[in-house]
Amino acid sequence: MEEFNNMKKKWSPKRPKTGKHAKKVVAIVAGVAVVGLFATDCTYQIQEQEQAVLSTFGVPKAVTETGLHFKLPLIQQVHKVNTTIQGFPIGYDQDSNDVVADEGIMITSDYNFIDVDFFVEYRITEPVKYLYTSQQPEEILKSIAQSCIRTVIASYTVDDVLTTGKSEIQAKIKEMIMEKMEVQDVGIQLVNITIQDAEPPTQEIMKAFKAVETAKQGKETAVNNANKYRNEKLPEAEAQADQIIQDAEAQKQVRINEAEAEVARFNAMYEEYVKNPTVTKLRMFYETMEDVLPDMKIVIDNGDGTQKVLPLDSFTGESDGEEAAETQQPETGAEPENAQSQTTDAAVQGGE
Repeated sequence: MEEFNNMKKKWSPKRPKTGKHAKKVVAIVAGVAVVGLFATDCTYQIQEQEQAVLSTFGVPKAVTETGLHFKLPLIQQVHKVNTTIQGFPIGYDQDSNDVVADEGIMITSDYNFIDVDFFVEYRITEPVKYLYTSQQPEEILKSIAQSCIRTVIASYTVDDVLTTGKSEIQAKIKEMIMEKMEVQDVGIQLVNITIQDAEPPTQEIMKAFKAVETAKQGKETAVNNANKYRNEKLPEAEAQADQIIQDAEAQKQVRINEAEAEVARFNAMYEEYVKNPTVTKLRMFYETMEDVLPDMKIVIDNGDGTQKVLPLDSFTGESDGEEAAETQQPETGAEPENAQSQTTDAAVQGGE
């Protein structure tokens, strides 16, 4: 038994002292890891179409050269920026190609709705401004693009947007966006903006679109009817106005001619009056009496007889006063002549 125990002790392996050895291994691995970490943190690589911003205690600096660069670990930080041309859609989802109504549905200058899809291309030109001027510079570009798009689309008709005006619309939108991006100065440059598609909107908006078209046609019909009525009535009114003017001119000329004739007649009469005033007065009196009393009946009575009531027609049954005067004239003899002469003298005196 003792021999067996001795042999067991002789052939059994010795246990190594693993505690201290393991600690050394861990320390070595940790040291290598720290050295590797520091080694990798001391360098950074800039690829083509990339730029970097090296920040030292919060102070940024752009690094534009490609290749391997060194930096101080834990002191300097590097942010890489992609300077290739990038883009985003407006009006549709790029993955599912679904319409984004809030972005794509617009109204034109002729009050029509239209669904227009755009694609905006941009690149980062100033990495420092891109990283530190704004938290979301792409959103600023997108908001400005949407505002400019709606402004320009609202100044064109639906036919121009759908057909021949696309190039001009794109150029105006691009120019407007670039001007506003210069004011914002967020380190992004617009490369291009293109119209991907333009079509009438969805069914719900199509109903409103048709309603607008119907109202527009109704307006045009009412305007055309009004113009037709105006075109019919205006020549008639102008003709009536011309006729009134012509009548007035003719009446004016008639009055002028009558006045001139009266003046000439008065001048001629005045010349005769100057030559013989008494005869002219008497002639004027007779002419005036003829005009004033054209139907007056004259009865001459010498004072004899019983018929003293005038008018004599109702008693004699004669309608003509001159016939009554003729029946009485033989009885008077020469006296009517005296009466007539007296009446004439009285008339002349009255004329004077």
